[in-house]
Amino acid sequence: MDSITILGVAAGILTTVSFLPQVIRTWRTRHTKDISLYMFALLAIGIALWLVYGYIRNDLPLVLANAVSFLFVVIILVFKIRHG
Repeated sequence: MDSITILGVAAGILTTVSFLPQVIRTWRTRHTKDISLYMFALLAIGIALWLVYGYIRNDLPLVLANAVSFLFVVIILVFKIRHG
């Protein structure tokens, strides 16, 4: 792996893992009152577009990071819709 790929992997891991505390908290408490539905909906769309872009560019770090991020954001959105 070259240094640019390592940089991409590190950035992907950090930005993806940043959603995990919110996912865990939302899962445990089922409390989503203070989470913006519109913000997370727009974020999900943006991440989905980054995922498609990464796929088109054949950029594995971009695809993996955005696939996991998309999953985390969708989990939060589902809780927001059900418990919001």
